[in-house]
Amino acid sequence: MSPAYTTELLTDESAFAELGPAWGRLYRRCAAATPFQSHAWLHSWWLSYGRRGRLRVLLVRDGGPGGELVAAAPLTAVRRPLPALVPLGGTISDYGDVLVDDEHGEAAVAALTEGLAAAARTALIDFREVRPGSAVEHVYDRWSGPRRRVSDSVCLELPAVPMADLVARLPSAKAQQRVRAKLRKLTALGVERAVVRPDGVDSALRRLLELHRLQWQGRKVTGEHLQARFCEHLVRSVAPMVRSGDAVVTEFRLDDDVVAVDLTLVSRRLAGGYLYGAHPRLRERKADVAVMLLDACAEHTGGGPHGTLSLLRGNEPYKLHWRPEPVVNQRLLLARRHTAPLLSAALCGVAVRRRGKELLLRREQRSGRRPEGGGGS
Repeated sequence: MSPAYTTELLTDESAFAELGPAWGRLYRRCAAATPFQSHAWLHSWWLSYGRRGRLRVLLVRDGGPGGELVAAAPLTAVRRPLPALVPLGGTISDYGDVLVDDEHGEAAVAALTEGLAAAARTALIDFREVRPGSAVEHVYDRWSGPRRRVSDSVCLELPAVPMADLVARLPSAKAQQRVRAKLRKLTALGVERAVVRPDGVDSALRRLLELHRLQWQGRKVTGEHLQARFCEHLVRSVAPMVRSGDAVVTEFRLDDDVVAVDLTLVSRRLAGGYLYGAHPRLRERKADVAVMLLDACAEHTGGGPHGTLSLLRGNEPYKLHWRPEPVVNQRLLLARRHTAPLLSAALCGVAVRRRGKELLLRREQRSGRRPEGGGGS
């Protein structure tokens, strides 16, 4: 006999805050989850970016209201450009997804899908930045109403191997020699790195953002990274993520000064450099910052259980140097029969924005400007 599940659409902010322990247990039982689905990240995002009255978190429990969580869809309601339910985490999250307990499998997916159909009412369900293999793909497969899948951002991925193996992947002996020379240069300069302890994370992240602002001064930068609300979100979310093993903050020192700080997010199948800040002094001293950061990030994956070292969103030239595999995130659009016109309108919007981006890219290429990448810059 199939287990009995109950579903609940949670709209109360304080109740969402109290879900931390139960959410964490579910998160650990969902192999596809990334740190962007952790409670610390999502709840902190809500505090910085959420709109009062818009919280929509669908919960599926094993048994009655007090049962263990077996699935969850963290969503918020938006009204523009179309009425829709979209994942918490917004544009500052590289991956959007739901959580499903692996042990409950298709039965939990079926309950979650049914609950989403009921929660949607007159709105479209719009999952952005869905990584291939995500749990929400099972919901998409079961959806009985109108649905469409379109391409979203490109993420670049490397195998989770030690730095020496990443260097060996380079296409020529000369390229490998250049990287090894850059690693020796970092050692000769005396660049030292250390993982920041949880009690030092807050100050390290503030320093990261100061250095990030400095390194992009005078160039096009992701504006949200300079906002106070982003700083508050990062500082609030990352310390508990460091304590739970979902994030690593690394400081780099030169002549006893902190000259760079890196934030790497870690999950069972994936680790990726989310954001860093580096003082221009490093480049003035001929230090290759990209090599320095990748060497540190690989330390958290090589020989471990993580299957992928993700460079996250963006296909900047310095990432392509490492011969990563391009992996295209998906946008999953789900509608009811009576909301099919919303789906059509969303697809028209996708086509218009895609054309606009193509024109903007051509203009930037002609002007020689190089924009900052996505969350993983």
